[in-house]
Amino acid sequence: METFKLTVNGQTKEVTVDPGTPLLWVLREELKMTGTKYGCGIAACGACTVHLGGEATRSCVVPVSLVKGRPVVTIEAIAQDPVGRVVQDAWVSKDVVQCGYCQSGQIMSAVALLKATRKPTDANIEESMGGNLCRCATYVRIREAIKAASQELK
Repeated sequence: METFKLTVNGQTKEVTVDPGTPLLWVLREELKMTGTKYGCGIAACGACTVHLGGEATRSCVVPVSLVKGRPVVTIEAIAQDPVGRVVQDAWVSKDVVQCGYCQSGQIMSAVALLKATRKPTDANIEESMGGNLCRCATYVRIREAIKAASQELK
């Protein structure tokens, strides 16, 4: 067991865990932040996506020991980001959510995409969002929401 200082959603948090503990479980079990979901445990579905050092990252496969001072942003704080707020509003206006389980990871990936590429093409969206699975198959609405959000961003 080791003690780690993490910056999560702008706040310093301290946890004492095994260094190999995935960031996902630190967030969910130690910090009680359950917006980030467990889907597959092998970085194949995207449900656990957070921003680590500004990049969309699958938290289920990142040991807490590798976070090393990089800030973590989760779905709980994404609305505090101007791009995150626009994406969440687009998700609502396009009625994207069906069961909702994958949506926090979908939103985190969409925000990362729009921060990198303000006016993404269909190919950009496909490439960036391809690793986020949705069992309800809301992919058409996800694409529409990303395009709507991109129109709102300057």
